[in-house]
Amino acid sequence: MKRRHFTFECEGARLVGTIDDAAGSTGLLLITGGNETRAGAFSGQAVLAAQIAAEGYPVMRFDRRGIGDSEGENLEFTKEGPDIEEAVAAFRRQTPHLSRVIGYGNCDAASALMLNGGAGCDGLVLTNPWTIEDADAAPSPDAVRARYTEKLKSPKELFRLFSGGVSFSKLAGGLRQAMRPAPQPSSLAQDMRSGLDEFAGPITILLAGRDRTAQAFEATWEKNDSRIRRCPNASHAFVEDTSHKWLIEQLLLTLSD
Repeated sequence: MKRRHFTFECEGARLVGTIDDAAGSTGLLLITGGNETRAGAFSGQAVLAAQIAAEGYPVMRFDRRGIGDSEGENLEFTKEGPDIEEAVAAFRRQTPHLSRVIGYGNCDAASALMLNGGAGCDGLVLTNPWTIEDADAAPSPDAVRARYTEKLKSPKELFRLFSGGVSFSKLAGGLRQAMRPAPQPSSLAQDMRSGLDEFAGPITILLAGRDRTAQAFEATWEKNDSRIRRCPNASHAFVEDTSHKWLIEQLLLTLSD
């Protein structure tokens, strides 16, 4: 596997990208979430790129404007469409044998792909899309119910409950939250839905069962969406060994279609 670095332009700013080369004609474009650089948290994106490339699929990562090695102003994920579109074009120029580009993003990187109708990608893998406009808002009833369900499975938490180690006033408050009706979709979620409706390619939505971002997404999304696949014990970044293996399997399934 060969890893190389290059630059490309986006609205007058110089962006930096990295490609892990492979012979396959379908490539994976990794979009980072938050303000992470293309290496990802604890080099997680770099590791993921090497693993996918080892299976025969080229992988590109890049720093959007104002992040990492790239120039320009950081406009956050809601304005990332031009960056992704230019990255797709650069990936194709740098890897002429590509016939398809699959965009993959976690959290607000998934949201950026949705808001921009895929931003030039041929297929999408979206994990734990970010739909929360007020970060200080109370968790959704689904998230509260999921948290209490998880606690009831734990012998340690059951012992705390029956031994008096749990505040009953807090418990009552949590149960009231759990009984609240589902919230109305945020304007962000509605815009993401509209953007995704414009995308004609294949879409896979991966949700981590222990992640509150995923739970908030599900609270405003169709429960029976056939594009959703769930990993019950996964955290937000799929860092557990079994969760990471599951994520790799799902990505490879999409790349091989």
